Amino acid sequence: MTIELLWLCLAIVVVAFLYSAVGHAGASGYIAVMTLFGLAPTTIKPAALVLNILVASLTSWQFWRAGHFSWRLFWPFAVTSIPCAFLGGYLNLPTHVFKILVGLVLLYSAVRFLFESKTDDETHEPARPVAMSVGAGLGLLAGLTGTGGGIFLTPVLLFLRWARTQTASAVSALFILANSVAGLLGNLGSTRQLPWFALPLVLAALAGGAVGSYLGSRSFSPGFIKKLLAIVLTIAGVKLILT
Repeated sequence: MTIELLWLCLAIVVVAFLYSAVGHAGASGYIAVMTLFGLAPTTIKPAALVLNILVASLTSWQFWRAGHFSWRLFWPFAVTSIPCAFLGGYLNLPTHVFKILVGLVLLYSAVRFLFESKTDDETHEPARPVAMSVGAGLGLLAGLTGTGGGIFLTPVLLFLRWARTQTASAVSALFILANSVAGLLGNLGSTRQLPWFALPLVLAALAGGAVGSYLGSRSFSPGFIKKLLAIVLTIAGVKLILT
């Protein structure tokens, strides 16, 4: 194992741990790390989705076991997001557009972690047509950027008081899993190839995701992690937009 690959694996472990602790799978973080290590955008998108699927599976399972998942809240978002994520995954943006879009995604993610609502009082579920419309938009964005869309869904659920914090994390985890699978299938339908990156990268994501999702779904407070993650995402997002 080269030194560069070792550092990349370590970064993937940290990203998977941090994201899974708050109910996410880490795609935007994987994208930032792999971009900073010089991987091509055509490789980054499917690679991030594969890692996302693995970590989202672990995270969904842990938050479901902890009793936080709500099927009634989940399905209206998912039913429209999945086909739109497939479409977004099928489309491949030019490199400069990809970098700017991903940079904006990361900056938005940083804002979400810094300023998310901290209260769980008086939540109410959205009307189904509204949830389905939101799901379609988030699914398309998820497929285009190579993320699962949870980084957008969670703040929407919290800011609009559609779910409590733990429920929002649980719903977002499965939302990420479904959209990541759809986005990857769409990407494969377009490129006809799947980049075979090193097995250590997969093991790194699984290790970080397993520990993070377990602690996050049961006893771990995500407050400090969210602030630290916001700083990392801000640096990565600004670098992508300006370079």
